[in-house]
Amino acid sequence: MKSQLINRAARSRVAQAGVTVIFAAALSACANYAGISSDRQMAQPQTYATEQSIPQDNGHWPAADWADQFGDAQLKALLAEALKGNPSVEQARARVAAAAAYSDTAKAATMPQLGATYSFTRQQFSSTALVPPPYAGSWQSENKGLLSASYDLDLWGKNREALKASLSQLQASQADAEVVGLTLTSSMARAYNQLARLYALRDIAQQEITQRERIDRITAGRIASGLDTHVERKTAQANLATSRATLAALDGSIVTTRYQLAALLGAGPDRGLAITRPALGVGDEVRLPENLPADLVSRRPDLVAAKWRVDALTHDVKEAKAEFYPDINLSAAIGLDAFGFGRFLTAASRTASAGPAIHLPIFDGGQLRAQLKGRYAEFDYAVATYNQTLVTALSEVATQLAQIRSTDQQLVDAEAAQDAARGADQLALTQYKAGLANQLTVLNADTTALAADQQVANLRMNRRDQQIALAVALGGGYADHADAANPATASAAAASAANTQPVVAAR
Repeated sequence: MKSQLINRAARSRVAQAGVTVIFAAALSACANYAGISSDRQMAQPQTYATEQSIPQDNGHWPAADWADQFGDAQLKALLAEALKGNPSVEQARARVAAAAAYSDTAKAATMPQLGATYSFTRQQFSSTALVPPPYAGSWQSENKGLLSASYDLDLWGKNREALKASLSQLQASQADAEVVGLTLTSSMARAYNQLARLYALRDIAQQEITQRERIDRITAGRIASGLDTHVERKTAQANLATSRATLAALDGSIVTTRYQLAALLGAGPDRGLAITRPALGVGDEVRLPENLPADLVSRRPDLVAAKWRVDALTHDVKEAKAEFYPDINLSAAIGLDAFGFGRFLTAASRTASAGPAIHLPIFDGGQLRAQLKGRYAEFDYAVATYNQTLVTALSEVATQLAQIRSTDQQLVDAEAAQDAARGADQLALTQYKAGLANQLTVLNADTTALAADQQVANLRMNRRDQQIALAVALGGGYADHADAANPATASAAAASAANTQPVVAAR
C-alpha cells in the first residue's frame, strides 16, 4: 500500500512538472513586446529659467471670481449668464458625461457578469444524422432556460488598467470643460472691456465735436472781423464733419460689440442691445504668487488636462502589454432544457456547466506588437503636448506681466503728455479767439490733444485687457483637486510608463 501511495505521488509530481513545462513552453512561444519602449518624460517646470521673467512677488493666485476685482455688477451677471446657457459649455458638459459613461463601462469589465436567457425552438431533426430514434425525423419543441455567470480573472491587470485609463480620461475631460469655461469668461470679459474702450473713445470724439464746433464759431467771428477768410471757415467745417463721422463709426462699433457679447452669451443679437455702458474699475494690484512655475501645473486647466492624458496613456500602454499574456475567463451556467412543455419544469430537465476558458496569444502576425507601438506613439505625443503646453503657459505668464509693466510705464508719460497737450490746446484756442494765433496753430494743438486723449484711453483699456489675460494665464482660479494633482507624482508616473515592465502609475 505504501509503495502504491509513493508511486501515485511520484506520478502526480511528474504530471505537474509536465504541465509546468508545457505551460512554460507555451509562454515562451507567445508573442512578446521585447524592444518596444519609450524614454519620453514630462518636463518639470523648475527646469526652465524663469527667475527674472516671472519673479516671486508675494501675490496670490486669482480666485474663481477674478472678474469681481473690476467692480462691475453687470459684468459679473453676464459671466454667470454665459456659463449657464452657452452652447460651447453644454458641449463640454456632454463630453464629460460621455467620458463618465465610458468609465462605467470599463468598470463593468472588472466585475463578475450574471445573465439569464430563455429560448424556444421548433425543429425537425434529421433521420440520418446524430439524433437517434424516437426523435430522428420528428418535429420537436425545445425549451431552454439558463442562468449564466462569468468572470475574467484579469491576472495581468488588463481590465484594471483600462479602468484607470478611462478614469484619467474622465479627469482630462473635466479639465477640458474648465478650459472651455475659462476661455468663454475671458472672451466675455475682454469683449466687455472692448465695449468700455469704445465708449471712452466715443466720449473723446464727442468732446472733439464740441471743441471743433467752438472753433467753427470763432472762425465765423474772425471772418466778420476780417481776420480770417472763408478758407479757414471751410477747413473748420471739414474738421467738424470728420469728427462727426468718427463718432458715427464708434456708434456702429458699439452696436457690433454688443452683438458679439450676445453671441458669447449664447443668445440672439437683441440680447446685446440690452447691455448698458460698462462701469469697470482699475482692478487689483498685479503681483505674482510664490512658487509659480511649480504650482502652475495644477492651476491651469489645460496643463491639468494634458497631464491626465499622459496618465491615461500610461495605463493604455500597460493594458496593451497585458494583451501579450494568457487571458483566463471562468464561466458557469445552470438551467432547464427539455423537449416540449410538459417536462420543462422537472428535475430531469436540469442542465449545468462550468469551466475555464483560456486564450493564449502565440502568433498573431505582429498585431499585438503593432498595437503596443501605437500606444507608445500616442504616449510620446501626449508627453510632447504636455511639455509644449507647459512652455506656452510659462511664456504667457511672462508675456502678460511684461506687457502690464510696460503699459504702466507708458501711462505715466502718456498722462503727462495729455496734460501738456490739453493745456496747449486751450491756450491756442484762447489766443486764436483774441487774434494772437492763426487757425493752423489751433488745429495742430487740437489734433495733438485728441491723440493724447486717445492714447491714454487705449493704454488704460489695454492694461485692463492684460490683467484679464494674466488672470487667465494663471488659471483663472482653477485648481486640480484630484489625488494626482502633485506634478512630481504625475511626472514619476509618466516616467514609469516609459519602461517595458508593467508598473502601476503612482496616484
